[in-house]
Amino acid sequence: MSNTIKDEEMETLRELIKDVDTAMLTTLTEEGLISRPMKTQEVEFDGDLWFFTKKETNKYKEILHDQEVNVTYAGKSYVSVRGRAEIVEDIGKKKELWSKMYEKIMRTNYDDPNIVLIKVKAEAAEYWETGNFTKKVAFLYKSITGQSSESTDVNETIKLDK
Repeated sequence: MSNTIKDEEMETLRELIKDVDTAMLTTLTEEGLISRPMKTQEVEFDGDLWFFTKKETNKYKEILHDQEVNVTYAGKSYVSVRGRAEIVEDIGKKKELWSKMYEKIMRTNYDDPNIVLIKVKAEAAEYWETGNFTKKVAFLYKSITGQSSESTDVNETIKLDK
């Protein structure tokens, strides 16, 4: 089985996350996992996810220490993306992704040396389509009771190139 994502799988992920404004980014701390909301960049998903942050944040330090992250989206469906994060300080990329909204939220501009991008290179994604109530109930029941959810056919897993 190939680890290369197929065009139709990439398109499925793109469609599932395109209208979700906020994602939850999970990093590893000394105490364990921690998640926080992050504004999703308005760029077409091509296997990379982009987020702005400041160098003075804990997530910045956590990613420098351990690049393994998870990003989740909840909208019409649920999507969980596992990947490796890297800190990007490219001024051109920051300018490309910047919007006036960030000036208000972060109270600075893209050329501030404290502003960096987090680039998450997706390695695998799992998603659950929420259209079928019976499947959702079966999945939740099996999840709660520790049973495998595979037989409910509610989720798909996609492996991406590393």
